[in-house]
Amino acid sequence: MKDKDSQQVSAGAEPGADDRFATRLSHLGRPGTRVHGFVNPPLHRGSTVLVPSPEARREAARHKFDQYLVYGLYGNATHHALENLLADIEGGSRCQIVSSGLAANCTGLLAYLRHGDHCLVPDSVYGPVRAFCDRVLVERNGVAVSYYRPEIGAAELAPLLRPNTRVLYLESPGSHTFEVQDVPALAAAARARGIKVLMDNTWGLHFFQPFRHGVDVSIQALTKYAGGHADVLLGSLVTNSEEDWHAVRETALLHGQYASPDDCWLTLRGLRTLNVRLQHQMAAGLEAARWFAARPEVLQVLHPALPGAPGHALWQRDFSGACSLFGVVFRPEFTPARVDDMVGALRLFGIGASWGGFESLALPTYGSVTRTAAPLALGGPAVRFHIGLEDVADLIADLEQAFAALHGGPA
Repeated sequence: MKDKDSQQVSAGAEPGADDRFATRLSHLGRPGTRVHGFVNPPLHRGSTVLVPSPEARREAARHKFDQYLVYGLYGNATHHALENLLADIEGGSRCQIVSSGLAANCTGLLAYLRHGDHCLVPDSVYGPVRAFCDRVLVERNGVAVSYYRPEIGAAELAPLLRPNTRVLYLESPGSHTFEVQDVPALAAAARARGIKVLMDNTWGLHFFQPFRHGVDVSIQALTKYAGGHADVLLGSLVTNSEEDWHAVRETALLHGQYASPDDCWLTLRGLRTLNVRLQHQMAAGLEAARWFAARPEVLQVLHPALPGAPGHALWQRDFSGACSLFGVVFRPEFTPARVDDMVGALRLFGIGASWGGFESLALPTYGSVTRTAAPLALGGPAVRFHIGLEDVADLIADLEQAFAALHGGPA
């Protein structure tokens, strides 16, 4: 691994002018530019690693925390190239690749929580993570989990902290409802009490630099923008200290977490074009969000980068850009059935889970969002939209024709 300072990514650059980021995506994790050979690294598959002697075998066993060929489960050169690039993107020092984004969430929590511990989780958390907390951490492992309103600040967080609180979990923006959390303030309050701060940074990707804002472990679903082509399942945990690296790495190995080298190689390939995809999708997403905001059928657009949207001030302070996933809340007179008709009338938007790929998606979220810390009061039925790589003018034309269904007419 390179030293930490050489792995840093500049933060705060204007969206569209992040040349350092673009250059690193093109060059890191592959052979140098002045070598004879293919520009892409080869794909390595394998389980058994042969060594020349028993002593070499014993030596290999001592390197489970290093990028060292020990056994297939411990990773190979394909994994290492992706790990180095991802650590660079988020400004960390080490990265653990696992089999999915959800596996990364769960591995991070299991790395720090034991029977009798307490964990704080935002009420807006990704649904499968909530299910893991309730059914695995609480029911099977005796960990207490409290859900808190994601909008709270440090003063409101303090009374929620217990002597046995070990983890503060963050997800900013929140799943489906896109609440932006005050990460620096919350992280500082937690770390002052020796509490580990874990964050799902999938939406922020590289636009939010987690370790500069007090996060200990940054988690991403590489399935999304990093892969970029809706054809891999992969997750990552990036750390910035040896203590956290050892906790995460040990937990991943103990649970047999492994990422397919084929998926790692495809994600490396996806990352090469990430910058240009992000720039296009950010601009297209904002254009679509502005179109929604101007429609009389829409009550609210939940896009943190949109001026006037909830959380915009925090986004403006802490992020250098935005991805193209956001929510749209329709006025209450448009019933879920009418909104279903509108979504069903879309021609260019698929209906499906996930996001971050080349394809545009529309996913109704009414009836599928759980809240326990406080009632969810959006004011009307909501749909989550992901803007892909299509021409945004075509997407808006598709939305315009589908909106006729909201009023009961033919689309």
